[in-house]
Amino acid sequence: QVQLVESGGGLVQPGGSLRLSCATSGFTLDYYAIGWFRQAPGKEREAVSCIKSRDGSTYYVDPVKGRFTISRDNARNMVYLQMNSLKPEDTAVYYCAAYRIFFEHCTLLLSYYDYWGQGTQVTVSS
Repeated sequence: QVQLVESGGGLVQPGGSLRLSCATSGFTLDYYAIGWFRQAPGKEREAVSCIKSRDGSTYYVDPVKGRFTISRDNARNMVYLQMNSLKPEDTAVYYCAAYRIFFEHCTLLLSYYDYWGQGTQVTVSS
């Protein structure tokens, strides 16, 4: 059974940092692209970042470029999102998601992703 479980969210002051973790199980992470998404209250879910399965290429949406870093450890079945210089507008529930790939690929399009975690709340406030 495919599972993704996020952790590491919480309350942080503006300018602070958090590291989100996504523990995966039930599938071989090497064969899946992984993305991080977020959903703020009253807004649609949006992409944050994705990472390819093997060469580790990464992609980010403009609002988080230079502040967030996605990484993965296929041997440990873990994916991470390091978030620095957090802003109030980063407040949202953050989700990790996965889809099977047959060649090196990752996308920021939500519709590609078949498996989702339950989310972890990130609140940036003073």
